[in-house]
Amino acid sequence: MTILSKIFNSNGKQAMTTSVLSLALAAFSSVGISYAQEAVNLDDLLNQLAQGQITQTKQNKTRESQFKAKVNQQQNMLNDMSYQRDNALVLSIKLEQNFSDNEVKLANRAEALDKRLGELKELFGVLQQVSGDTRSKFQTSVISAQIPGRGLFLDEFAQSMGSSSKLASINDIERLWFELQREMTQSGKVTTFTREVVLANGDRKNSAVTRVGGFNLISDGKYLEYIDETGTVAELIRQPSSRYLATTSELINNKGATTAFALDPTGGSILSLLVQAPDLKERVDQGGPVGYIILAIGFVGLLIALERLVSLVIIGSKVERQLKSSTASSDNPLGRVMQVKENNPHLDTETLELKLSESILREVPKLSKRLTLIKIISVVAPLIGLLGTVTGMINTFQAITLFGTGDPKLMAGGISQALVTTVLGLVVAIPMVFIFAYLNGRSRNIINILQQESTGIIAENAESAELVEKTEIVQSQTLAGQGA
Repeated sequence: MTILSKIFNSNGKQAMTTSVLSLALAAFSSVGISYAQEAVNLDDLLNQLAQGQITQTKQNKTRESQFKAKVNQQQNMLNDMSYQRDNALVLSIKLEQNFSDNEVKLANRAEALDKRLGELKELFGVLQQVSGDTRSKFQTSVISAQIPGRGLFLDEFAQSMGSSSKLASINDIERLWFELQREMTQSGKVTTFTREVVLANGDRKNSAVTRVGGFNLISDGKYLEYIDETGTVAELIRQPSSRYLATTSELINNKGATTAFALDPTGGSILSLLVQAPDLKERVDQGGPVGYIILAIGFVGLLIALERLVSLVIIGSKVERQLKSSTASSDNPLGRVMQVKENNPHLDTETLELKLSESILREVPKLSKRLTLIKIISVVAPLIGLLGTVTGMINTFQAITLFGTGDPKLMAGGISQALVTTVLGLVVAIPMVFIFAYLNGRSRNIINILQQESTGIIAENAESAELVEKTEIVQSQTLAGQGA
């Protein structure tokens, strides 16, 4: 472009001619022309353009001649493909005909096989059904823990019976009968054998396993389960309550003797439900914070009741001893009441009565102290339980609002809290009512003894005063008679 600019500047051409030449140079470069030297003027540029057209024409003619030379080769390839297609069509027609003929033959032979089988076909169908049912029974049977590999034969037998081309042999039928008979025989035995057991912590240990018929497996006083998928015997992660575990120890220790045993006739279904049932601690945990508050209050009330019971028993025994003694002692309420009379021997009856009443009133708070607190606990405990009930129902309705009623487990937590807190409140309140009544009765009995003895002291004092008064009257009359 620099050379062309110089040329056009020297010749005084217009700018439009420069643009046309630029396009010509671009066309030159597109046909692949290499310049030996730069064009000096327009004539050189025109010559080079002409040479490029000639070169391009030669290349096109060369390509055209090459294409014409390959026409026969392309035709031969086309003829070969056409021949292969015709052969494939012929083969396809032949195979279709063979397939149709084979279908007819297969149907005829199947019909002939059905006619020859007759009633045997029904027998083989029953055998296939029995083998399938037996296989499902062996999957859950604990007898497979002692006799493994029984399911392999049944699987092969069921597969062979499922194929119409193979029938069961006499040996297969006898083997099926043998497995059924062995299952029935072993289900009536209590057998001990040694095998590997997967413990609850994941460790493996060779242990003596006792099989109780076809129902349960036990080892070391614990229940086991048989897992058919892996062919292993594993210890239950969670065992049932102690009253069931006690029977396993008795069965293992009392060999040959008749003993009670917690048997699961369902083969593990009832046992799985028992281990899922929550124990006492889990029941209490379902009550939540409200339940723990109720238990804490009940524990405090129980301590108070225990202290009051011990105190009243000691005081009552001292009062009983005081009743049998005429000497007043200051270590019991009755002795302190009796000391009022001894300390004030010359009081008149009315004043003595007031003194004794004052002494009894002084002893009553000591005998009935903290009993009111027990009564309050017996009233407050069910109210707190009602609070937990309301809280649990609120949680239940919140779960329903968020998740709906599709899954009952989402509502079980709130309902459990509501019921458990109610139960805990009643469990604390009912004993507290009886305890309060009993302790209050003992306290009232002691107070009644004090009142009775006080009344007796007042009566004795009144009789003594009346006797003294009569004596004085008699003496005065006697002196008056003597003076007359």
